[in-house]
Amino acid sequence: MNIDLVVNALKSIAKPAASLVINQAQRNETVVRTLKQYDFDPVQPPKDVDGVYVYSLIEYGVGKPEAILNLFREREIKKAFWSAYTSNNPLGFYKQVEKFLQGNDLAYDIRLLRIELHSELEEFGEIFIKVAKKSKSKEFEPFPDWNLDEYPAEFKSLIREKIRSFCGRKFVFDKFKQFCDKNRSGYFTVVGDAGMGKSTIAAKYVWDNKSPCYFNIRSDGRNRAELFLESIRKQLIKRYQLQNAEKANLADLLEQVSKKLPTGDRLVIVVDALDEVEQEAGGNLLDLPPSLPECVYFLLTRRPYTIDKKRLSAPDVPVEELDLRGSQYVNLSREDIKEYIRFFLNDDKDYKNALRQWIQDRNISDNDFVEQVATKSENNFMYLRYILPGIAKGDYKDLNLKQLPDGLQDYYQVHWQRMGMEEKSQELKVFILFILVEIGTPIPCEMIADIAEQDELDVQSVLKEWVEYLKPQDIKGELCYSIYHASFLDFLKVKRVLDSKRKLFQEVNQRIADYLVRKMA
Repeated sequence: MNIDLVVNALKSIAKPAASLVINQAQRNETVVRTLKQYDFDPVQPPKDVDGVYVYSLIEYGVGKPEAILNLFREREIKKAFWSAYTSNNPLGFYKQVEKFLQGNDLAYDIRLLRIELHSELEEFGEIFIKVAKKSKSKEFEPFPDWNLDEYPAEFKSLIREKIRSFCGRKFVFDKFKQFCDKNRSGYFTVVGDAGMGKSTIAAKYVWDNKSPCYFNIRSDGRNRAELFLESIRKQLIKRYQLQNAEKANLADLLEQVSKKLPTGDRLVIVVDALDEVEQEAGGNLLDLPPSLPECVYFLLTRRPYTIDKKRLSAPDVPVEELDLRGSQYVNLSREDIKEYIRFFLNDDKDYKNALRQWIQDRNISDNDFVEQVATKSENNFMYLRYILPGIAKGDYKDLNLKQLPDGLQDYYQVHWQRMGMEEKSQELKVFILFILVEIGTPIPCEMIADIAEQDELDVQSVLKEWVEYLKPQDIKGELCYSIYHASFLDFLKVKRVLDSKRKLFQEVNQRIADYLVRKMA
């Protein structure tokens, strides 16, 4: 297989990426089409190293910039990758690539495009391992632990996605730094409504500081105290070479780390979405210690909840909250929102051209667009995450600026109506979304089709139509789906109890019960 031919084909895809790679479903179609173009079987990869490398490059490379594709086509890079793979030394690969780039024109191109080399090398390695496993060839065993970062692999895709278009929030990080500077230890909590950017703040801090972290994700079942402890324990043992700590509780782990910290260093543990934690009553959420050793801090995030659900008692430890809804932060948040809109308008390679065309067609100035969309967002980043790509893709070509939805919940309602979801003919779509709401954890298309008693292709078509609102993820080789964000889940939960849909939701519950009975029989 001529790797140059493949890379050139991927480059031709990369140029119009804004139109081709809008969502994951469309990207998958492009990958399959490219694999077939070079006589690869999309289901069964080849068994030889060269074949798996090229196959992986296709899966990885669709939509990637030319600079990174040119890097992976180099014979020296391919050799360095295989050497690192067989010796289970991913960091060695990173060092070899850095050495190769010294004095190379590619280094300038990669810096110019602000490509995060660390992430790209890791992403390629992860894809190669996935393809190697599918090949079922013994040549690739044992499979290495391709982890170039300190934080857990299960949170990497979330962190990368969150920071992709990160803007602003300097006031939050400044406040947290001030808290750490004036206190020997403590708990600092960022509070805000759904869509206000709490998880993105957490992800950005972890990315910049490589902090130990845990992201509570109810839809993935990653929201229990024992899972949190297991993950943090592994991270701390690895980072600080702790001895005899495999069964230590969190308080003991923190005490051990505190004694190992060099003078002037701090341990900051980031924990996102405390409101999604499922835990029996009594004690602190996630069993967070009521006292902390010196130089140990927690950066926490959560949605607002009543005092009885707060469950963080630490009478001898400094505790501070920053509520993003506070009047003193409204103007700062609005400036961050405006910066985020400008990023989409000027820098986002997927959407900027189409957004500019939309505002030019309506004779709107850049400043008016930024100001009015910022007002409509009600300082909610999730609103912008949906509305700006929606404008770019033509979802609102029949509307002017003032007709756009106001706020996140109004956005969901307008989108629901524009998709015709209240019509009788759309009941299958509603039914499938309600299945995802009620199941609550990621499930494959086949299971959804079985519960709905529908053809799997019809269900797949619905999932594809709602792909922006769903979270597809690979679980043990099977593509599973769940609701992407808590705010959309909340919206659907309200929908399911409305009179017009109550009967349909009751039927969903009955079908799920019937499915479970069939599986247990």
